[in-house]
Amino acid sequence: MKLVRFGKRGSERPGLLDEAERIRDLSDHVADLAGGGLSPVSIEALSRLDPHALPYAPQEAELLSPIGGVGKVIGVGPNFQESAELAGFRINPEPTVFMKAPTAVCGPNDPIELPRLSTRTDWGVELGVVIGSTAKYVSVERAMDHVVGFTLANDVTERSLQLQRGGQWFKGKSHDSFAPLGPWLVTKDEIPDHNDLTIWLEVNGARQQEDKVGRMIFKVPYLVSYISRFTRLEPGDVILTGTPGGVGLSFDPPRFLAAGDKVRLGGDGLGVQNHVCIAPWSDKDR
Repeated sequence: MKLVRFGKRGSERPGLLDEAERIRDLSDHVADLAGGGLSPVSIEALSRLDPHALPYAPQEAELLSPIGGVGKVIGVGPNFQESAELAGFRINPEPTVFMKAPTAVCGPNDPIELPRLSTRTDWGVELGVVIGSTAKYVSVERAMDHVVGFTLANDVTERSLQLQRGGQWFKGKSHDSFAPLGPWLVTKDEIPDHNDLTIWLEVNGARQQEDKVGRMIFKVPYLVSYISRFTRLEPGDVILTGTPGGVGLSFDPPRFLAAGDKVRLGGDGLGVQNHVCIAPWSDKDR
């Protein structure tokens, strides 16, 4: 299934896409695609529904983040060899793990808000892994039992705040709109081999990133297992699994986002995101 959330913020409604990619309303069957609504029992019940028996959502319905009430957004640092080398990051024997604030989550077509005094805001298309059942000290072999599905993600980062302001990466990763998700949550049964997915990103129409998920250094089952050793993963938590080569930091000279730039990203079976960068700060705010 391809699951979505649509409507107005604060009154989001759950839905699914039919074979014509029209949104069908699931409100009579699940309160939200969050928490227990993402459990194996809930997903199994939704999978038995006849999409044609569900009402249509309004044609003008806005797509929001496909996961509601996200508790944790956990990022993985350099996870593609080329990306790490080009950006000057060291690949450690164990994954580099960081947190993004849940308030950074936004929808697949929302504007990307550049922080005050931002001069180095960067992009990064990633595969998002969505947890469907509690995972704590799970084995690699059982890790995928706790995954409900996948979503497209953009690990937006303000590099000055990440690298020049001291401390952990959290500061450069957590601004509002820095974790766009969607447009869909694709249940794992729809993706026979997530390693075969190609993800890509464009800035102002120019392709900057494109690679297969299978080229990641640390694979999805290992990441779920590894992270569950340090924190309990709960339904609705999202793991961002790392970005391919081509981030702005890796160019000479570096390329970063400015107000008015258009960012488009997608992945096989995962849909497409479209964003416009905005800088809603006046001179007096600076």
